[in-house]
Amino acid sequence: MSNPSNLDTQSLSAWVDSIWEDEIVPQLTDYIRIPALSPLFDSEWEESGHLEAAVQQVEAWSQARPIAGLEVEVVRLPGRTPLIMMEIPGEPGDSVLMYGHIDKQPEMKGWREDLGPWKPVLEGDKLYGRGGADDGYAPFASLAAIEAVQKHGGKHPRCVVLIEASEESGSPDLPAYIEHLSGRIGQVGLVVCLDSGAGDYDRLWSTTSLRGMVAGDLKVKILREGVHSGDASGIVPSSFRILRMILDRIEDPQTGRLLLDCFHVEVPEERTRQAESVAQVMGESTWSQYPFVENAEPMTVGGPNQVLARTWAPTLSITGVDGLPPLSTAGNVLRPSTSVKLSFRLPPTADWSECTQKLQEVIRESAPYSAEVSFTPEKGANGWNASPLVSWLETALTESSIRHFGAPPAWMGEGGTIPFMGMLGDKFPDAQFLITGVLGPHSNAHGPNEFIHLPTAKKLTACVAEVLDAATRA
Repeated sequence: MSNPSNLDTQSLSAWVDSIWEDEIVPQLTDYIRIPALSPLFDSEWEESGHLEAAVQQVEAWSQARPIAGLEVEVVRLPGRTPLIMMEIPGEPGDSVLMYGHIDKQPEMKGWREDLGPWKPVLEGDKLYGRGGADDGYAPFASLAAIEAVQKHGGKHPRCVVLIEASEESGSPDLPAYIEHLSGRIGQVGLVVCLDSGAGDYDRLWSTTSLRGMVAGDLKVKILREGVHSGDASGIVPSSFRILRMILDRIEDPQTGRLLLDCFHVEVPEERTRQAESVAQVMGESTWSQYPFVENAEPMTVGGPNQVLARTWAPTLSITGVDGLPPLSTAGNVLRPSTSVKLSFRLPPTADWSECTQKLQEVIRESAPYSAEVSFTPEKGANGWNASPLVSWLETALTESSIRHFGAPPAWMGEGGTIPFMGMLGDKFPDAQFLITGVLGPHSNAHGPNEFIHLPTAKKLTACVAEVLDAATRA
């Protein structure tokens, strides 16, 4: 770095703690109460007004921040979810682009009896409720980091903060906004995304890669209507068995390995080395962090193998089903059809379009018993693999992690998808990326009992502030 910093890191840390306690936690508490489902899960989102309520909350809080030069605008394109854009002038040079989202996943069953998706509960260091960690804290933490730099003697580059409202639907609206705002965003040298995970709560985690995804509905129909199973079984094949036959073309039922070549890529050596380091840091928590039933075992063994399995291996999950009545009303009937929602996770460098096309071909090829078989793609996105880290950013991350967490940072791929990152990687190939977040063990984004670990969020905010200051001295 070319010159020393005047940033008072000690007072900055204390101030970040206080703004989280006094302002951000109350804001997140109110935000959790809003059932701001992503459009994929609320097709009438405009009429329901929940996304709009979340947008207005973030806009109002942001407008009131005493940040020099801050401009806040809710940008609206016809037929699309709104986007919040904030611009903060800074030192000359490339801009920093900061990203988050405010739309949420559905409620999901299985919440603890005293918890609920829209019921914020503060329990010790954890604030429970849907969306607090994924990703409602992002706009508040982003502005708090910028404000912290300004208040404590530091400097920051020009910052652009984008908060979208369709990420949990695969960010279908974001490309149009990026194109629409391209001139205002300008040249980006650093991207900061606060929508990722953490291997533990003891250090700063930086995400090196994200898996891509393909999702869609597979339907098998063999009858026009249901018939008595005693009368027809033996002549009419079960739609469920036909569905299993189709799935066996895609996935090995014994190992879970996907059988289509386009789903597989070669893992870079650097990512393999990082997986070995992460496995040493996390130990058995690499797999024990998940709520297995008693005596259940993971499908992959060996720490490094498990890290790579959740970050670079292609996988298939069945996340929904239609055509099956609940057990309490299931009669002796051969059902006419069975439909399932397929959710594929792709390696970071796989092509989701190619994978979707190949899926269509394999599924439709020679349907068993000439049944009606269809696959309707719902959404898809490429993954992302980070470019090598430059020295100033690595130094800044290391120093800030040690200062605030008491341990050096760790680098790890994530199994989820943030479509925005792949898009930005293509648009700004020379930019550096700090993809991080608070989704550590048991935080359970998308599932029941989601929580945000507040001490981690505070320390992360302070680290981001120091990175912004360091960027002006690169």
